[in-house]
Order: sequence, then C-alpha cells, then structure tokens
Amino acid sequence: MRARSRTVLRWLLALLLVAQGANHFVHEAFFVSMMPTYLPHPRALVVVSGVGEIVIGLSMLTPPLVGVAGAAAIALFVAVFPANVEMALHPERFPSVPVGLLYARLPLQAVLMLWAYATCLRRDAIAPRRSPPA
Repeated sequence: MRARSRTVLRWLLALLLVAQGANHFVHEAFFVSMMPTYLPHPRALVVVSGVGEIVIGLSMLTPPLVGVAGAAAIALFVAVFPANVEMALHPERFPSVPVGLLYARLPLQAVLMLWAYATCLRRDAIAPRRSPPA
C-alpha cells in the first residue's frame, strides 16, 4: 500500500472513530441498550468507550502516536465485540436495525482491526520509507 493511500485510509478510520465516539453521547440510550446485561455500569461503559474512540481517532492523526493509536483501536474493537454479539442475539431490542445488519457487524470488527493494523501498525506504516541506495 502506498504511503498516500495509507494516510488517506488512516484519516478515514480516524474520522469514523471520532464520529462514532461522538455518537455515544448523541444517541446514548441506543448504545446503553447494546450493552450485555452481565456487564456492570452500562452508561459508564458507553461514556468510556465513546471518549476512547474520540481519543484514539485523534491520536491516529498525531504522527508520534499513530502506532499506539492503532494498537488501542484494535483493543477497542475487541472490547466492543460483546456489544455487537448482544445486538445479534437480541434483535427484538433493535427493531429499527435490519437483522442482517446486526450479524454483518460481527465480521466488520475484524475488517476494522485489519484496517487499523494496515494503516497504523505495519512496519512500513510507522517507519518512513528509505530511498534505495544510489
């Protein structure tokens, strides 16, 4: 992947994370309803994950933090996976969302993890390219 493409894709992922993090506050009740019942303090978890998404997204735009942000994004995508499973297992709680979309969210987490890896963590993503010797 070329450096310019990687940068554009990293900015798009950062924008997605910041927007989704903001959504946690705009549509808080929806995000609380996604939380698995076995997790305590669902509202607090929604707030923490929303802030986390915003911070991670902004960190992806800060060159010295790109690698850490990529690793944090992958950890975040793993951490929110149970909420996506909860949605798929309880579609009756989300009548406005097509059931197929609830299941499509599950593999989407892997796509997002690969996206974060490819744009933030691959060696050639965080180390400047060296010109070949003349």
